[in-house]
Amino acid sequence: MTHPIKALLFDVGGVLLRTEDLSGRRKWADRYGLGPWELADVVFNSPVASAATVGKATEAEVWEAARTALDLSPDEMMEFRHDFWSGDRFDESVLDWAASLRGRYRTGILSNAWGNARAFLTRNPKITAAFERLIISAEEGVMKPDAEIYDRAVKRLGVEPSEAVFVDDVADNVEAARRFGMAAIHFRVGLNVQQELERLGVK
Repeated sequence: MTHPIKALLFDVGGVLLRTEDLSGRRKWADRYGLGPWELADVVFNSPVASAATVGKATEAEVWEAARTALDLSPDEMMEFRHDFWSGDRFDESVLDWAASLRGRYRTGILSNAWGNARAFLTRNPKITAAFERLIISAEEGVMKPDAEIYDRAVKRLGVEPSEAVFVDDVADNVEAARRFGMAAIHFRVGLNVQQELERLGVK
């Protein structure tokens, strides 16, 4: 039996917040003979970054590991960090639409992110308007695709797994959500999220 959707959960990086302009990263990637996404791996996929994602290292330690790996001076590192994030943009249309649904649906963010994520996200008034709960892996000590974080998310929103839908750009996270019993949408660039959710009855 199909249960009506009562809660919407969104990933952040790659879904609500995307790197639309790669020029800032490409400037540094070219210096090291890397592609811009390979450069991103230096930041996001180091052992320290993985530890920070479950709250066992700080954001400062992540950047220090990246600085060491890239052999940057402190001043260069400040420039690198600025350029690294310079092309990131929030999807304003999805945020506005999610805000319009809040009240009729429970709404939340479920993100694998470092410990600074809540402060960063809540500085954006559109995030606070759209989402009533932020479930962040660094605060939880567990990350997607572990079933435990999905369980915590639906409990915080007060719904059963079958009453929630989750949008994520990582296939493993989407499949894990489905195994847990949630509806899930695999986001790709160009996908109309609103249309996909409407097919599940979200209007």
